[in-house]
Amino acid sequence: MRILIVEDEVHLAEALSQLLKKNHYSVDVVNDGHAGLDYALSGIYDLLLLDIMLPGMDGMTLLKAIRAEGFAAPVIMLTAKGEVTDKISGLDHGADDYIAKPFNTDELLARMRAALRRKGEVVPEDGLRFGNIELNTSTLRLSCQGKELKLILKESELLELLITRRSAVTSKEQMIEKLWGFDSEAEHNNVEVYVSFLRKKLAFLDASVRINTIRGVGYVLEATE
Repeated sequence: MRILIVEDEVHLAEALSQLLKKNHYSVDVVNDGHAGLDYALSGIYDLLLLDIMLPGMDGMTLLKAIRAEGFAAPVIMLTAKGEVTDKISGLDHGADDYIAKPFNTDELLARMRAALRRKGEVVPEDGLRFGNIELNTSTLRLSCQGKELKLILKESELLELLITRRSAVTSKEQMIEKLWGFDSEAEHNNVEVYVSFLRKKLAFLDASVRINTIRGVGYVLEATE
């Protein structure tokens, strides 16, 4: 899953980025409101961590702007303010949750999982399952009927995306945006390489799951009987 952090305290933003990457999220960080608006409206993020006090455009204005444009992903407000009126204002303008600094990192991660669950995302504690495979996104281990192997991070992220989208076709452009970011220089052959790696590992595990190519459209994950 891809998370956008909009936070002007550079050290805090970097610490949050490292925390989320350690927990196998893909992360982008911006430090002002105008950049946050541009990134959020790219449509590639599953959740937004948003500070209220930002240069250029404050977080509340940014929140109202993205909700007006149809941004549907969860937004958790991060702020030093703790007054009830600030919390009410953020929630009334479309925030899903509100956590005051300084905060406990385990609590933040739990709030993120809860917000994603409310929006219908698959946020498992123990693993993602499809067909006869199970992917543990914390340990990056892929297992199938007693056999197990370790994936690299991009393989795990790609398989997670395909599993969460189930039988929907995912284009190479969508994969690049979700896994590398919308301003990335990654190309279609980057996707093809990781799809090839995953196919070989699924075959090694004798999995009933296949990554099928829909020519000219993208890829879809399917499970045979």
